[in-house]
Amino acid sequence: MMSEHTPEPLSPAAAAPAPAPSNPAQQRQRASQLAQALRQELHKALIGQNAVVDDVLTALIAGGHVLIEGVPGLGKTLLVRALARCFAGEFARIQFTPDLMPSDVTGHAVYDLQSEQFKLRKGPVFTNLLLADEINRAPAKTQAALLEVMQERQVTLEGRALAVPLPFMVLATQNPIEQEGTYPLPEAELDRFMLKLRMDYPEQAEELSMVRQVTRSTRADMLDVSPLRTLLQAKDLLAMQKIASDLPLDEQVLDYAVRLARATRTWPGLILGAGPRASIALVRGGRARALLRGGDFVLPDDIKGCALAVLRHRVRLAPELDIEGLAVDQVLQQLLDQVAAPRL
Repeated sequence: MMSEHTPEPLSPAAAAPAPAPSNPAQQRQRASQLAQALRQELHKALIGQNAVVDDVLTALIAGGHVLIEGVPGLGKTLLVRALARCFAGEFARIQFTPDLMPSDVTGHAVYDLQSEQFKLRKGPVFTNLLLADEINRAPAKTQAALLEVMQERQVTLEGRALAVPLPFMVLATQNPIEQEGTYPLPEAELDRFMLKLRMDYPEQAEELSMVRQVTRSTRADMLDVSPLRTLLQAKDLLAMQKIASDLPLDEQVLDYAVRLARATRTWPGLILGAGPRASIALVRGGRARALLRGGDFVLPDDIKGCALAVLRHRVRLAPELDIEGLAVDQVLQQLLDQVAAPRL
């Protein structure tokens, strides 16, 4: 739970309560400033990884879920903890293990001796931000416990559909599939994630700065998130998501997003293309990135900027290219380079 921290003003000028902006342009500007302040706050905890931070914020503003992949020790969990620290809503963490049961995620019915009735005990999934840590450590049956809630924002327990609090976002981390003791995520669940992000090793200067900062800390090898300010209430995030969804989008940009997704279905080297959810995610991601940069409308570059993260987990590489050592991102980058973007 992160709600006990009182939000601090973004700047001295904002110390006195100001009336809510009335026109759409002012609302967009305020939402963009809030998103950029959130980015700055996250970078206090996470050194480097600029693209990953921007992509997580893109999904947050777009109301999507994120899968973060990387070897242990790169800060995947730290990023989610930092985001939770900046958000005044509810936060829950589930450590996925091979013996985790679906009811450990969603909840279950418990028999109450006093009332002689079954009572529903809600699981940790009833929260605003859910960290599914090392999600590929649990078997498919447990992973599938998230399918309904990720799509419909509700959980069915004992025949009753129970809504989770809004906003709701799943941030899952996983180690690369080739490591021992992991279970690949089913295609249906992968498709529920708006973005799949890859966390790579930091640059030398970033790693030097990280080691210097961590070794000065009293908390062993951990970076501390406690100094981070709480900037965002649940209602602020819902308002930000609404403002982003209303950003103007030219018909040519919409067509570009659809053409990118459709191109994956016939592209040489790909044996499985992206479905319509990818087109929707590209448009939602484009709008979120436009808000994050402070734009008044969506540019083709906003769509292109989130395309790799939207598409990489929705396509499958042909076996012959896999044998040659080609990566999905390389094939998708060729596609992005060759599919013509509109000139506005």
